[in-house]
Amino acid sequence: MKKTTIYTRTGDNGTTLLAGGSRVSKDHPRVEAYGTLDELNAHLGLLATAIHDSEQKTIVTNTINNIFTIGCYLAQEQECTCPITQEGITQLENEIDRISAQLQPMHQFLLPIGNAASMQANLCRAVCRRAERRIITLSQTAEIPNKVIEYINRLSDYLFQLHRLLNIGAEKEWEKHWK
Repeated sequence: MKKTTIYTRTGDNGTTLLAGGSRVSKDHPRVEAYGTLDELNAHLGLLATAIHDSEQKTIVTNTINNIFTIGCYLAQEQECTCPITQEGITQLENEIDRISAQLQPMHQFLLPIGNAASMQANLCRAVCRRAERRIITLSQTAEIPNKVIEYINRLSDYLFQLHRLLNIGAEKEWEKHWK
């Protein structure tokens, strides 16, 4: 059996190879976008280990697959079929609505405190928002279907509501200390 190595040394000059074959800087907007999705997936994987509810764990696991697919899509230089459908967005919206029905209305911003699972969901939300910003930056120079942006936007809403669900009874509202 031939031994393969994980290192190639081809990125030692600060460039990386896109799926289409061209080399770009490792801080290229395309690499920033799919790299942030990769970071989000690492956090989502940790979130999945912290969730005990099998239905929510399945949703998070399916989300990991969707985010991986979007990352692969963004790594493409040439145009290809958008991996996100309206059905995927609607599924997230339905889950947001289902969770929201179980929560008390918010009257103020919430402080980012709570148990480990809820805080991991909140961290995922924050990274998701950054991924959204990176995708928006990329969309200024590359054609990015709106469905990708919609999905990522809905995902951050889902993660916020999941954070709240996992934190029921421990939410603390922000207290404004100035007038």
